[in-house]
Amino acid sequence: MTLKNLNINKNWTLFLDRDGVINKRLEGDYVKTLAEFEFLDGVPDAIKILSNIFGKIIIVTNQQGIGKGLYTENDLSIIHHYLTDEIEKHEGRIDKVYFSPHLASANHQNRKPGIGMALDAKKDFPEIDLTRSVMVGDSISDMQFGRAAGMRTVFLSEEERTDPSIDLCCPSLLEFAQKL
Repeated sequence: MTLKNLNINKNWTLFLDRDGVINKRLEGDYVKTLAEFEFLDGVPDAIKILSNIFGKIIIVTNQQGIGKGLYTENDLSIIHHYLTDEIEKHEGRIDKVYFSPHLASANHQNRKPGIGMALDAKKDFPEIDLTRSVMVGDSISDMQFGRAAGMRTVFLSEEERTDPSIDLCCPSLLEFAQKL
């Protein structure tokens, strides 16, 4: 797959994972407070570019730290308000953020790779066509989520990865945006 062949336009939706795609992932930990949240290089610029291409931009993020009692939904809301405000200051947009507070062991449909968050987005935005959507993530569960929902998938990694659930690899969100 090449991105140019898809003819992506405002009829398409972009789904983004959060940790490791938008902000720095804390290895072995969770981003629990605003002080721990740090945008990855180039992300505000990337989302500005992507906002001019995609009709909707949706964040879908597993947040089992809530289920573990390490932070609250209110803590997460503060982080997400900051994230969306900063993106808007850079002339980009996030249409909505969906999160799953469920533990991995619960095997809940809203926790990726389950597609509950995609179905919730489709319910909230009926114009979303999941077959005209791209999922960008940095884990195989992100790719499995995208594939199970009928989306194209882009895996962010400095190293080329091969997996049946990956359509394309890119080193960063900014490089993905620039390739469009």
